[in-house]
Amino acid sequence: MAHQNNANNTSLTWGGVAANKGTPDSTTTAHRRALYLKLFSGELFKGFQRNTIARDLITKRTLTNGRSLQFIFTGRTNSEFHVPGQNILGNTDGAPPVAEVTIECDDLLISSAFVYELDETLAHYDLRGEISRKIGYALAENYDRRIFRAVTKAARQASPIQKTNFLEPGGTQIRVGTNNAGTDAYVAASLVNAFYDAAAALDEKGVSTEGRVGVLNPRQYYELIQAVGTNGLVNRDVQGDALQSGNGVIEIAGIKIYKSMNIPFFGKFGTKYGGSGATGTGVTDPGNSGSFVSEDMGNQAESASGAPDGQRTVNDYGEGNKFDNSCGLIFQKEAVGCVEAIGPQVQVTSGDVSVIYQGDVILGRLAMGAAPLNPAAAVELIAGIAPNTGVAQAF
Repeated sequence: MAHQNNANNTSLTWGGVAANKGTPDSTTTAHRRALYLKLFSGELFKGFQRNTIARDLITKRTLTNGRSLQFIFTGRTNSEFHVPGQNILGNTDGAPPVAEVTIECDDLLISSAFVYELDETLAHYDLRGEISRKIGYALAENYDRRIFRAVTKAARQASPIQKTNFLEPGGTQIRVGTNNAGTDAYVAASLVNAFYDAAAALDEKGVSTEGRVGVLNPRQYYELIQAVGTNGLVNRDVQGDALQSGNGVIEIAGIKIYKSMNIPFFGKFGTKYGGSGATGTGVTDPGNSGSFVSEDMGNQAESASGAPDGQRTVNDYGEGNKFDNSCGLIFQKEAVGCVEAIGPQVQVTSGDVSVIYQGDVILGRLAMGAAPLNPAAAVELIAGIAPNTGVAQAF
């Protein structure tokens, strides 16, 4: 805001728009609300970006003027020797095989809050900024959960290419540990072995090494860090810093590692306490842990199964009990495709609506959808059962 003073008048500039002090609209509602919207948008985007990790880890395209997008997936081709005098009209086997994967956009996802003007006046902190950040968190959480479920689904599927005499690789499941116990999911040595097995499987299936990532729940990640003195993942010279920062394990077998509370984990989101056997983790509930790890994701299947109704999705992301033995993900960016039609965006009420209700509704929204693209690029870590037993494969 720039101030210009002279003997005759004083003017204010808001965002490059000058308003004379003597004019009735010098501090117009339009000016103030334009500034509010910029502030809200900044806080929401900041909250969204800080809490979503999946958005940049998969193949993403923007959807315009339509409900769905087609992703073209091509399989492998081969080489052959040329016969003198023979026309070259493409390989005799008709390679490469091609499959089309159509991904639709789910319904509009929203998160909103009503800000009462009196509450804002009496509050001694930035109420609107805090609400905007929490709206960004909520959108990011749902975004990541859908992406990670789509990755898990990809790991259990066959290749979309169905051409005769072409057998393209599908997804992979790797058991953490050698026992039928859910507690194996937290054994550092077993996790390291699983990462190397996954890297080998991706290599064998011809998946590019570029863009490979792994996502674990926080306790698994910290188990890796606590074992840095024996598992060789972090140089001894930086071991102290690694343990203190909580970010010591960067890569295993060229796979960059992230931690998230939004991956499918033994039928929950990111964590599960107590229990024993195939689906028990043995982790003690720290108390007052909240209920957000078991919230309904608004999926059609979950709502139909008796869970609280939420915003409907077009793509099927599976019910929670389909992930009873899932405990981590390793994938390359081609594993899942994502379409975005809207957002994230911010909308704020104004004018007569705000006058009538003496407050504003802050709304964050986005519209996206995700589905498996190349199953060969997805690996699901499981614990408690052997891979491909039917229990782990069912979706």
